[in-house]
Amino acid sequence: MRILVFNAGSSSLKFGVFDLDPGAPLNRTRHVFKGSFDRFTPGGCDTSFNGTRGRAPHADLGVAIAAVPQVLTDHGVEGLDAIGHRIAHGGARFTEATELTPEVMEQIAALTPLAPLHNPANVEGVTRARACWPDLPQWGVFDTAFHLSQPARATTYAVPKAWRDAGLRRFGFHGTSHKYVARRAAEALDTDLRELRLISLHLGNGASACAINRGQSIDSSMGLTPLEGLVMGTRPGDLDPGAFGYLHRELGLEIDAIEAALNGESGLKGLTGSSDMRDVEARAAEGDAEAQAAINIYAYRARKYIGAYAAAMGGLDALVFTGGIGENSPSMRRRICDGLEFLGLKLDHDRNMVADLEGYAAPQIQAYGARVQVLVTETAEQLMIAQEVGAARKSPKPAPQPIPVAVSARHVHLDAAAVEALFGPGYELTPGKPLRQPGNWAAAERVTVEGPKGRFDRVAILGPLRNRTQVEVSRTDSFALGIDAPVRQSGDLDGTPHVRLVGPAGSIDTDGLIIAARHIHMHPDDAARMGVEDGDTVDVNLSHAARALTFAQVLVRVQPQAFTEMHIDTDEANAAGITGHTEGEVVPDMHVTTLTAKSTG
Repeated sequence: MRILVFNAGSSSLKFGVFDLDPGAPLNRTRHVFKGSFDRFTPGGCDTSFNGTRGRAPHADLGVAIAAVPQVLTDHGVEGLDAIGHRIAHGGARFTEATELTPEVMEQIAALTPLAPLHNPANVEGVTRARACWPDLPQWGVFDTAFHLSQPARATTYAVPKAWRDAGLRRFGFHGTSHKYVARRAAEALDTDLRELRLISLHLGNGASACAINRGQSIDSSMGLTPLEGLVMGTRPGDLDPGAFGYLHRELGLEIDAIEAALNGESGLKGLTGSSDMRDVEARAAEGDAEAQAAINIYAYRARKYIGAYAAAMGGLDALVFTGGIGENSPSMRRRICDGLEFLGLKLDHDRNMVADLEGYAAPQIQAYGARVQVLVTETAEQLMIAQEVGAARKSPKPAPQPIPVAVSARHVHLDAAAVEALFGPGYELTPGKPLRQPGNWAAAERVTVEGPKGRFDRVAILGPLRNRTQVEVSRTDSFALGIDAPVRQSGDLDGTPHVRLVGPAGSIDTDGLIIAARHIHMHPDDAARMGVEDGDTVDVNLSHAARALTFAQVLVRVQPQAFTEMHIDTDEANAAGITGHTEGEVVPDMHVTTLTAKSTG
């Protein structure tokens, strides 16, 4: 499948053509053509076609897009199947690659106030491309989509309800880049993405950090707009909102003028007069105090986010640098990493200096023996857009399939040592009521679960014994206990909080307290019928529940003896108004790649 990808901006147009198999590893996609038109001026623009630089008379985005068909013809590129567009802001509506119908375009245009520098150019790019290729399907991939998995505690501003109801919330950007980086890092590390805690640092003219916990974005430095977070080329990053009132009172500036300056005259440009880190680093080496201060501010802000995100994830397995600065500035990588040895993060000088990114490489640059791995990789947003468009076109969603939904109340799974501590030496649990999953049962015995705020008596014990104790509660239960329990898949217990269990013979303090992520136990025959595999994610639509809703990104666990059913907790059941037996409809989420990224080469 051959996909043309456009990244249209107000002053530049980047485009590429990709031949791909949506199921192939990211570094195996063939990049057929790479082109750009940069720095539009009345006198023309710079060009780059497959690395050959030149000039063209094109003064704006529309003329440049109109020239692309001839450029491709001149380079022997033909046979396009679809066009993919980078769209900066998709709000909360667009969660995946979406065909750009007139209705969708109206919704994107309505989001312009949230991305005034980006969405208008993106929309113009789609309009111009449709005029050039009227018979080709046009698809949008949204920078915000990857971040829609973030929990409310990361996306909610502590502001009046009326403001939040009007749409004031954090979205995050560079999602396509961060998504690619996460998958490419997992491939390079030959590790299941669901086992990794990653921080992606996209450092370019626009810059952002993203905490990616076990394959999902859980926090990002940009917020409602791309202004929040790290220091950027022309944007300040984090800024006290009180600055608006202060500047109005002291300098007489109106909101429009302040916003314009924050978007175009701040960041490195505001600190040094130049938005290009290469210029800033050169001036700093010559003794320019402003440039030196700017570099220190830039690195400090990034380092602060790394520490915060490592704390938010309960640890860090890998840090990945990408973007123009992240890829090309060994000194900035070093400045950001210095002082993070307490996290187990340390660079190797020689590896950092010679990182070779040719062919989508993702070399490691950490010191030998360092616990946290550090990688550098070229950001490949266009490749990721092509992958997502190709997957959406190749794999339309199958028809919904019915599935029973089971509500799982709070319970514990015990290991042998916990049984003896709670019930006495040599004690064996008494199997009671059998459960639907073959070989599983509820024990006749019960335990108490106790936290700093409250306790639950007579909590069920499920058997058989496990090799590690696990305590499963709902979000509401965690507040009643007074402990912040993370959402985890069963068995993923590293870094989980401790809780006290009390039995008739004693008590233990154990880790393993989690809110179990919703999941589906599935028999292989049902998996084949529904077209899913172990590790896939699906959407489950509870259209028949009292409060109809859809649960997204539900993990499928295919097991030889499984009884097929979805498990949710009591909070989720209450949200759907479930009071008894109910069924959902499974729709495989064909736009979310299985998160078992293993290297094939």
